[in-house]
Amino acid sequence: MATPPLALAGTAPAGPLADGAAAENMRQLIQLRWIAVAGQLFTILTVDLVLGVPLALAPMLGVVALLAFANFVSAALLARHRVTNIELLLALFFDVGSLTAQLWLSGGASNPFISLYLLQVVLGAILLESWSVWVLVVVTALCYAALGLWGRALRYPADLVPLVGDLNALGAWISFALTGVLLAMFVTRISRNLRARDAYVAALRQRAAEEDGIVRMGLFASGAAHELGTPLASLSVILSDWRRLPRIAADPELAGEVDEMQAEVQRCKAIVTDVLHSAGEPRGEAMESVVARDFLIDTAEEWRTTQPSVPCAVTLDTLDDAAVVAGPALRQAIWNLLDNAAEASPTGVAIAATHDLEELAIAVTDRGTGFAPAQLATVGKLYQSSKGAGHGVGLFLASNVARRLGGRLEARNRAGGGGEVRLVLPLAIRSRSDR
Repeated sequence: MATPPLALAGTAPAGPLADGAAAENMRQLIQLRWIAVAGQLFTILTVDLVLGVPLALAPMLGVVALLAFANFVSAALLARHRVTNIELLLALFFDVGSLTAQLWLSGGASNPFISLYLLQVVLGAILLESWSVWVLVVVTALCYAALGLWGRALRYPADLVPLVGDLNALGAWISFALTGVLLAMFVTRISRNLRARDAYVAALRQRAAEEDGIVRMGLFASGAAHELGTPLASLSVILSDWRRLPRIAADPELAGEVDEMQAEVQRCKAIVTDVLHSAGEPRGEAMESVVARDFLIDTAEEWRTTQPSVPCAVTLDTLDDAAVVAGPALRQAIWNLLDNAAEASPTGVAIAATHDLEELAIAVTDRGTGFAPAQLATVGKLYQSSKGAGHGVGLFLASNVARRLGGRLEARNRAGGGGEVRLVLPLAIRSRSDR
């Protein structure tokens, strides 16, 4: 109608289609109607006032005014409710009716602009359901026949009578060119709307499949946590008994190793407890608005205790008092990113955060080899990893956490080498009592 490659995960699909493809297509019909208003007004005044062919100005200009009024009404209704197939059909019926009225007043079937009926039929074939298209075809065919039987012939001035054939040929060419241009413009836009709708539906299906994968992983993790509880308790008891053995108590090195094993068992028990707790709490219950700087410092410090051999640089100088909605899920997502970075770069990783007026960006970087192009294309998707089948869960879970919080996950290769994964989250508004 008339920088390096960046990968995203967790963004809203297809630019979300807030009003739907049908509403957008109705907007295209409204635009087409405005073109019809301008074109008819210009043609009517030119034929009557310039060429001197007498037309029924009052009723023809009345139809133009009715088209303009219908556009204002359609625009107002469009902002209030969803557009249905019946409404699109009625809009096309109205356009066919107004075109028929103008043609009836200006030559009937002999008017070269009668080919504009094809524009309505083609648009209907794209926009409407199958039965509606055939109804529209029948209506336009009947209108064409009625114009042939009862159309009002034009009365040409005597000096134009010898030129009537040439004028009709010129009018037919203008009608053909106008129909072609309008079809090219509007059919292209409508097709784009339909493709966007299809992409949106496909993205919803993909998201549903990912959510199903998360549910299945959660059930598996919960079951595994229950199964691990008993052997971990047994190991804790055995290690406590070992610490009381004279041979171990007399050997400081061996006693230290037993203490370290006991600490690791306690850590495993804490992880199992967190898994069971997370599986049983409603989504979002543990989320709260916190100062981003404090949350990230605590998260980094806790992660360092799990990977003491990997240096972790923290840069939070520009955060000020920015707040973010956070909880155990976000903390675990950041740990997953740090674990991935440490695996790719055992010599050191870094976490930094910046913010603007609306978003907080948490970047985890490494000194490894970076991402392959194929990885960037599938970042955040389940089991898409260079480590082989069964891996890639960390990025997938981080992407879904970001999406649930209204953000997204981004990945790219750094210009100086290594990879960078960012969690981009909306800033939270903190109440006065939190400050």
